[in-house]
Amino acid sequence: MTVNDDSFTNWKNREEIAESMIPIIGKLHRERDVTVLVHSRSLVNKSVISILKTHRFARQIAGEELSVTETLPFLKALTTLDLGPSQIDIGMLAATYKSNSRGLSVEEFTAEAVAGATGANKLERSTGRDVVLYGFGRIGRLVARLLIEKAGSGNGLRLRAIVVRGGGEADLVKRASLLRRDSIHGQFQGTITVDEANSTIIANGNAIRVIYANDPSEVDYTAYGIKDAILIDNTGKWRDREGLSKHLRPGVDKVVLTAPGKGDVPNIVHGVNQDMIKPDERILSCASCTTNAIVPPLKAMDDEYGVLRGHVETVHSFTNDQNLLDNYHKADRRGRSAPLNMVITETGAASAVAKALPDLKAPITGSSIRVPVPDVSIAILSLRLGRETTRDEVLEYLRGVSLHSPLKRQIDFTTAPDAVSMDFVGSRHSSIIDAGATKVDGDNAILYLWYDNEFGYSCQVIRVVQHVSGVEYPTYPVPAV
Repeated sequence: MTVNDDSFTNWKNREEIAESMIPIIGKLHRERDVTVLVHSRSLVNKSVISILKTHRFARQIAGEELSVTETLPFLKALTTLDLGPSQIDIGMLAATYKSNSRGLSVEEFTAEAVAGATGANKLERSTGRDVVLYGFGRIGRLVARLLIEKAGSGNGLRLRAIVVRGGGEADLVKRASLLRRDSIHGQFQGTITVDEANSTIIANGNAIRVIYANDPSEVDYTAYGIKDAILIDNTGKWRDREGLSKHLRPGVDKVVLTAPGKGDVPNIVHGVNQDMIKPDERILSCASCTTNAIVPPLKAMDDEYGVLRGHVETVHSFTNDQNLLDNYHKADRRGRSAPLNMVITETGAASAVAKALPDLKAPITGSSIRVPVPDVSIAILSLRLGRETTRDEVLEYLRGVSLHSPLKRQIDFTTAPDAVSMDFVGSRHSSIIDAGATKVDGDNAILYLWYDNEFGYSCQVIRVVQHVSGVEYPTYPVPAV
């Protein structure tokens, strides 16, 4: 048998194993609210090829290959346990077992590692929490996709309604079409039908009422059977407490803004400061996509090295706020053609750091350039550190943060030498550290942070909503602090 034959046979074997994993992963998710991960990447509703690619990507952050032959025994071991709602990382289980099994069997090791989610320790399954989207633009539609994807067992978050202004003839059909197909993020994974008589979009069995209103004051959500809902404002029209309070209508309990909040509105970057949300807080912000990209690595660097000062320069994809061709705009430069120009603009991300990291005393400045790409941006974070270090030390530390720390859902790490922006479309992390571009000289460090400013940010929004709704399930094995 030739080397080629050996490689192909090995591939077919791994395909067969990945195929056998799909029903196990699906059953755990539907029946027990268990999400199976590999190094923070969900395997729920993934194809055979996606499962194999997710395993292969482990080499980027763990430094070595991970095979489905290594993770399958841990997946099978989970089926023997009395599991409650949780997220379980079989990649981490396999890696930890390999480094220190302590003589335990796979079954014994798995039971010990996920003990917090089993038996008397397990959480009760949620009865569900209603969610309303106010606005249905770029972020609104991606958040909708994520909510539908995570509906899973029918528990957790339930997208009940979308509020938009009337758009004329065939409005509902057009909005459903925009949800179904996206030029950047591709086809919706599932089926979508339209019930025009009841003003409803049905996506993967989820009936989503489309409510037409020009102002929050026009809507009584209880009339649609909605109660205690979390409303996600994707319009950015209101950003202070007074304006956002307009949404606190019958049927709505909390309001989450997908833009930086002003005044005393808490700006939350999940993974960093979600624990500061007071139980009685009804209005909060998920900050900006750029704030979510820079705050987690900034916190990581401050925790290890101390940060004395910093500057962030963002090279940002263009947005709907800009013009396709030169035309009037209330902001001077944003009126110039977005697909044809680099446009210097401002960013509030640097000032927003103080809200998300109040203990960070270092001054952080920032500026931004919009460039002619439709999605994925990069933040160049230049830091003066509290002590001298080396490039190898920083990279090893950040690799560990992306793999083992409580920030591993926010921070990703790539060593790909030819990485470019389009490679990160669809990333669920809020920040991806480019190892090859990182520069360190004594107490100066420059980090290059890629981020999908649409999808990665939408994932952070969902994490905040899960947290305030009480359906943010714990992850096992527990990351080292």
